[in-house]
Amino acid sequence: MVSHMTRSPLAAPLAAWLALAAVVAPAAARAAGGEKKKPGGGSYVPVQSLMGATIRPGGRRGVLSVDLGLDVPAAALRTRAEQSSPRLRAAYLQIVQSYAAGLAQGAVPNPDYIAQTLQRQTDAILGKPGAKVLLGSIIVN
Repeated sequence: MVSHMTRSPLAAPLAAWLALAAVVAPAAARAAGGEKKKPGGGSYVPVQSLMGATIRPGGRRGVLSVDLGLDVPAAALRTRAEQSSPRLRAAYLQIVQSYAAGLAQGAVPNPDYIAQTLQRQTDAILGKPGAKVLLGSIIVN
C-alpha cells in the first residue's frame, strides 16, 4: 500500500517565512530591548536565594529559604558590594545554614534575628555601614 501525500503550494513559502521569522525575531528583540533594567532600582544589589536544611513538624526534613537584597545608595560602596558579592553570599549562606540547623522542630523563623545577623556580616565584609539588608521572604518548606 502506497500512501500519497500531496503538499499545498503554500507549504514551501510558509516554511521559509517561519524560518526567517525564527532568525530575525530574537535579533530584533535584542536590538529593541537594549540594556536590561536592573530589578529594584539603581541602588539595589540582588542576592541569590539562600537555603539551609531544617527539621519540619513531624520530624521530616525541610528547607529554610531566605530571599534578600541590599540597598546601597552610595555608588562607591555599591561597587564594593557588587565586587564582594561572592564573599557576602558565602557569609550569608553560612549564617542561614547554621540558623536552619539550630531551628527547633516546628519553630517559626525569627526575621529580626536573621536580618540583624546578616546586617552585621554585611557591615564587616564591606568595611563600613551604608548597605542595608532587605529581606524579601523567609519560608520553611
